[in-house]
Amino acid sequence: MADLLLTSVVGSWPQPAWLIDRERLGERLPPRVRAQELWRVPEPWLEEAQDDATRLAVADMERAGVDIVTDGEMRRESYSNRFATALDGVDLDDPGVALDRTGHENPVPRVVGPIRRARPVEVRDVELLRSLTDRRIKITVPGPFTMAQQAQDDFYGSGRELALAYAEAVNEELRDLKAAGADVVQIDEPYLQARPEPAREYALEAIDRALAGIEGDTVLHTCFGYAHIVHDRLSGYPFLRELNECAATHLSLEAAQPGLDPAVLREVPDKVILLGVLDLGSAEAETPGVVAGRLRRALDVVPPERLVAAPDCGMKYLSRELAFAKLEALVAGAEIVRGEL
Repeated sequence: MADLLLTSVVGSWPQPAWLIDRERLGERLPPRVRAQELWRVPEPWLEEAQDDATRLAVADMERAGVDIVTDGEMRRESYSNRFATALDGVDLDDPGVALDRTGHENPVPRVVGPIRRARPVEVRDVELLRSLTDRRIKITVPGPFTMAQQAQDDFYGSGRELALAYAEAVNEELRDLKAAGADVVQIDEPYLQARPEPAREYALEAIDRALAGIEGDTVLHTCFGYAHIVHDRLSGYPFLRELNECAATHLSLEAAQPGLDPAVLREVPDKVILLGVLDLGSAEAETPGVVAGRLRRALDVVPPERLVAAPDCGMKYLSRELAFAKLEALVAGAEIVRGEL
């Protein structure tokens, strides 16, 4: 019973206001190029401050009782830009532009040469996280399809070739993250839902290349975008059935805010489901009873050994107090249902 209905965060945790300008962060689209102006701590002391914020994030998650914790993504201005801008082949001084999923233009990395990973990007993050907790740890990396959608391609001339180049870089990173001690690795692919047509052409090929040879639990997270940013949301996933064939062992799905019908989970019978049971668009914390109800409905479709309780998405845009209250409800709700099994 110990591994039934585990609890997990998706990735990010609210960054302290002494670390990052949360007001400016919330007023803009998620950065795709670097946004150093958001940090409140000057560069000579920034890494130490981010380390301290990571310690607080892990302590919050442990105090809430979550089984699988992350580093809270304290070093990132957005989930994708820290990794995407660390790669060779992109011009950041003269960035490109691409339409965000809101339909607005956003500065993005401009691809001017072969995409290559010159160095590990998040290995130190995993090493610190591993030193801070005895719980299972997860680290997240942006997925190759999504990074290809968040770039201006002035080199490859093919979305597929660009995505496969990103996939190679992601694969190299994931191998190092596993070696550094990550129990779970996750690739974030929200643009599968925003761009289902190109996704059908080459997303699975890129995802499988990114996950090739990666052992243990591998998660693919997809969603409809941060609730704080994207307000018009679909009620279902236009690209879900296809994901049953991908190499990831787990799928992390936003479900609470869009009121996802658990029946659609029958389309992915071979995957463990990280089910979003916390609505991050709501300014109120769920009760344990609400969380338990969402889990029970999913258990009509998915057996308990294939279900993990999670938030809909990363929690970085919530206040720390609200995020903690929601996470406590997540753990308590899962405990209620676990006791019923």
